[in-house]
Amino acid sequence: MAPPAALLSNHSSPLPYSRLRRPPKLRPLVLPPLPPLRRLQHDDRCASSSSSTRLRHVRPLGAAAAVAIAPGDHWGNWAFLLSAAAFGTWAEERTSWGAALSGALVSIMAGLAATAAGLVTPGAPAHDAVMEYLLPAAVPLLLLGADLRRVVRATGDLLKAFLIGSVATIIGTTVAYLLIPMRSLGQDSWKIAAALMGSYIGGAVNYVAISEALGVSPSVLAAGVAADNLISALYFMTLFSLASKIPAEAKTTEDGNKDGESDGRMSVLNGGAAIALSFVICKAGSAIADRLGFQGGTLPCVTALVVFLATAFPGLLGRLAPAGETMAIILMQVFFAVVGANGNIVDAVTKAPSVFAFALVQVTVHLAIVLGVGKLVGLERKSLLIASNANVGGPTTAAAMATAKGWSSLIVPGILVGIFGISIATFLGIGFGMFVLRRISG
Repeated sequence: MAPPAALLSNHSSPLPYSRLRRPPKLRPLVLPPLPPLRRLQHDDRCASSSSSTRLRHVRPLGAAAAVAIAPGDHWGNWAFLLSAAAFGTWAEERTSWGAALSGALVSIMAGLAATAAGLVTPGAPAHDAVMEYLLPAAVPLLLLGADLRRVVRATGDLLKAFLIGSVATIIGTTVAYLLIPMRSLGQDSWKIAAALMGSYIGGAVNYVAISEALGVSPSVLAAGVAADNLISALYFMTLFSLASKIPAEAKTTEDGNKDGESDGRMSVLNGGAAIALSFVICKAGSAIADRLGFQGGTLPCVTALVVFLATAFPGLLGRLAPAGETMAIILMQVFFAVVGANGNIVDAVTKAPSVFAFALVQVTVHLAIVLGVGKLVGLERKSLLIASNANVGGPTTAAAMATAKGWSSLIVPGILVGIFGISIATFLGIGFGMFVLRRISG
């Protein structure tokens, strides 16, 4: 063992023998008492690891040794995530129970069950990769067709109704949070309220973006998805009930041609170009967020950038939009599997009732304001119902309702206003959450 540094001479060469005296007495080296040892908790490891880990998860000590797929088993973790995503999509498209729950909720439940059963571990590197790379990539893929000039030109009264619905959602969120503050969720209460507000202006991608930017815990996020799916099912039933006495429009030859404009196939060229462009936009959005010092701002910056490009170059990006949307849906399903794998099934079940009650008040106030204000300004009932559907469900459900009711003139405008909602909802949700809901929560 090397001697203490204090006992070494500062001379570069040894002293002559004649100058040496008795060696001085060595003082005993006294070490300060060591602090009591403690186990390194998971939160300490997270603090010293990369800041890219976005999901807050809890892993019991010793859990990693008991799981079937270890965190470092990258092939195993990716195989599980993609399988859970595919299972959710299959369940929604091929089974009645999956259609009732939605593919997103099925994938979340698969992740929750896998973690509870010890199949996977929260916080695996594959989960971080999804949050850091695949989730941001899904946003531009979904918004390649977000040409705001086309929205303004083609939507007419439906855009007015949609804007009324967006304001109604903001008012509904405020009323619901004052009545049902969800205090048992702690700081997650105002965050999940903001995420649901974004969802009821835009769609699921806004719910995810706001939750990620504000740092909603996985269990609360999963509870929000569960509550949202039940609320949406009840809400769509209400909308169809209100529309039951409104007749269908007369079918025209032009409408028939519109139905056959696309065969729904995705070309390899468009798919590859959409993926490449998405990653370029994500790189630019990430650089902008870092330059501005906007923590958690990658998704908002990416959203603003892709909407600008889609509006500036509608023809070029519009050709890539169908392929981009297909791949975005796949990536979103993988994200929901990650949410489930990082959640806690007991927390998700116990927290869902309060989130459900909040969302119920939220959409009830929304619908009352839409119908009341819409009637005062002289808008048609069917336009109000489609606009509200686009708010709560997004462009897909709005187009589906317009098609089912035979309102062919509202199919394309319903899609456009839904895309417009996705374009603006992330900014509204984050801003309203941070500057209004957080102050209300105290």
